[in-house]
Amino acid sequence: MHIDGACQCGQVTYKAEIDPGDVTICHCSDCQRLTGTAYRVSVSAVRKNFHITTGDPKEYVKIAQNGRRRMQYFCPNCGSPIYTTGELQDAEQVGIRLGTVNQRQDLKPRAQFWCSSELSWAQDLRTLPRQDD
Repeated sequence: MHIDGACQCGQVTYKAEIDPGDVTICHCSDCQRLTGTAYRVSVSAVRKNFHITTGDPKEYVKIAQNGRRRMQYFCPNCGSPIYTTGELQDAEQVGIRLGTVNQRQDLKPRAQFWCSSELSWAQDLRTLPRQDD
């Protein structure tokens, strides 16, 4: 599936070919802090199928809970997290932040990881009052 996307301000844009079945949720505490929310949702792409089309994302290197170095890329202007990648065996995969994908309505998570760090309320939002705008 072809996707494209951008950060909040539009300074950094990208395009990619992905498998729509490779959408995951991560509940680890690193992802909670890096996203500023309860969990991170990403779609994987093979490195050669991911291309920045405009802008130059800023890099932040984080040592993950599993000990691996993860390069986090975000917009230097608005701060939107855009994608992540790793080193060695992790270098061939790019984790694109789902919120930046223009086609995100067509993508559904298929797996969850680091559920031991999950916030207790994260799976039960149906009882909260809702507004459409």
